[in-house]
Amino acid sequence: MTVRRVLKMGDPLLYQKAEPVQQFNTPELEILIADMFDTMAELSGAGLAAPQIGVSQRIVIFGVEANPRYPHVEPVPTTVLVNPVLTPIGNDMEDGWEGCLSVPGLRGLVARHLNLRYTGFDQHGKPIDRTVSGFHARVVQHECDHLDGVLYPMRLRDIRLLGFEESLFPDL
Repeated sequence: MTVRRVLKMGDPLLYQKAEPVQQFNTPELEILIADMFDTMAELSGAGLAAPQIGVSQRIVIFGVEANPRYPHVEPVPTTVLVNPVLTPIGNDMEDGWEGCLSVPGLRGLVARHLNLRYTGFDQHGKPIDRTVSGFHARVVQHECDHLDGVLYPMRLRDIRLLGFEESLFPDL
């Protein structure tokens, strides 16, 4: 399909709450999702939210097998998640370095829930209900934050925990 331009931090659309998807199985939805996957693959992303490419809808995609931006993480199944609902399981939090296609070149240390249940639908309206942990839970939380107008730097506890990738991870 098409690799789309990713909006960068500072674009007003990235700070808005996205609208729920009302119709499944539409040609427009299929094209959007195909474009999201093409864009994510082109930029070696672990996930992408529709608002990042200028579409204010509650759609995220994610999936990691072998990714040069995240070389030491466990695999995450390729998923389309529409109208997601996240429910943390327990109070355990974990700090982890995050990057974002909308905040290129930077990484920040962000605390996320370690265990998570997420529900929603695939692009055909089929229900999804998963309980996950670790990097999988982190990716879902990061991408779903985009649907509520939140970028990961807004979650930093200390601005000193934000830096350029080449300084933080020179061997990456």
